Amino acid sequence: MDRFDAMSVLLAVVDAGSLSAGARQLRAPLATVSRKVADLEKHLGVPLVLRTRRGLSLTEEGRAFVAASRRILEELDAAERQASGDHGALRGGLHVTAPVAFGERHLLPISLQFLKEQPNINLRLTLVDRQINLADEQVDVALRIGHLTDSALIATRVGSVRRVICASPEYLARRGVPRQPEDLARHDGISFQGFATAPEWRYRRDGPAFTIEPHPKLAVNTTEAAIQAAMAGIGIIRVLSYQISDQLRSGTLQELLTEFAPEPLPVNVMHGPADPLSLKVRCFLDWILPRLRARVAD
Repeated sequence: MDRFDAMSVLLAVVDAGSLSAGARQLRAPLATVSRKVADLEKHLGVPLVLRTRRGLSLTEEGRAFVAASRRILEELDAAERQASGDHGALRGGLHVTAPVAFGERHLLPISLQFLKEQPNINLRLTLVDRQINLADEQVDVALRIGHLTDSALIATRVGSVRRVICASPEYLARRGVPRQPEDLARHDGISFQGFATAPEWRYRRDGPAFTIEPHPKLAVNTTEAAIQAAMAGIGIIRVLSYQISDQLRSGTLQELLTEFAPEPLPVNVMHGPADPLSLKVRCFLDWILPRLRARVAD
């Protein structure tokens, strides 16, 4: 068995999401691809992938072996390029994730420029308002907003974002402007459902933080829907500053209770504890970190 070839086949299957999709990507018969994966599992003595109706998933041993295979094949590719005199070009795929609005506004433009500089890199950018498990979903780099809980990941802070309460001028003219957090109890609010972490209605005075929420007039499951409803005068929302920067600038939404705002939330770029990092991940991090810091000032 050619172990390098078997590793390449396994990675193609994992990245494609199924044996059949991997076979199409490799332009190889499905039976051949299935046999090579099975031979690799037999050689290692452990199952690597679990076949299900929805595709396949990696076992714990499979996740570790896939990560090691990526590193080995990348190092082999780098060694071959160095021997042939091709020192500078990066090759391969990168999987990056970020929150939707932040990714669209900040990370996407930076990533597009990176792709222009590195034409042999393929980027998969997953924008989703939930935290993805980097190991389970084969993510190389994640951008996260908020306080960190996963100590197994390596984090680099690039800035922070504020939590903002706001409403439309129309709503405030009709219902009045809240001057104290306690005033919100007499106002309508727009709440979030279906989020892993919904925006908190927290405030600060001289003592500990405390919470007061407006009456939930409308519940939505996307940030954009909440912003549209607030602009229509339905109620007050709490969102992150970058999500409504255009509306605050244009005056279609008005910031409230700024003197009671809690501490800003940190913005971190995270990756797994691989040592050493692959060349493509290291170069991507070197590219995005200073550019994100320029966009996301503390």
